[in-house]
Amino acid sequence: MSKEKIEGFLINLGLSFEEVGENSWLISDQDKGLEQVVVVYEDPLIVIRVKVMALPGSGREAFYKKLLELNASDLLHGAYALDNESVILIDILQSANVNLETFQASLDGIGLTLTQHYPVLSKFREH
Repeated sequence: MSKEKIEGFLINLGLSFEEVGENSWLISDQDKGLEQVVVVYEDPLIVIRVKVMALPGSGREAFYKKLLELNASDLLHGAYALDNESVILIDILQSANVNLETFQASLDGIGLTLTQHYPVLSKFREH
């Protein structure tokens, strides 16, 4: 796997993206449900992650329970995780096993998850 191969995947999938660092890209493609998705290549892994929301200030026990339920029953690719005070959706791929179809499946899974889970998770957002 190489940096060029990942960039080729992004181009072949017709995604709007920019290189934001060495071996890292930011996908901003609202039409495909992939807004602010970060792809990082750290051999032997490809990490795909997106910030979903800030942790709610109250009702965290119910929120954590819902995240764990979604992880267990409703995620095709990746998992919800915490990064400081943010909830992220993350998928990690072994670069040796990644082809265009695998890469696309991961991104499609993340986009679908964000779309389907937004109504559920947005109830926990503080306004």
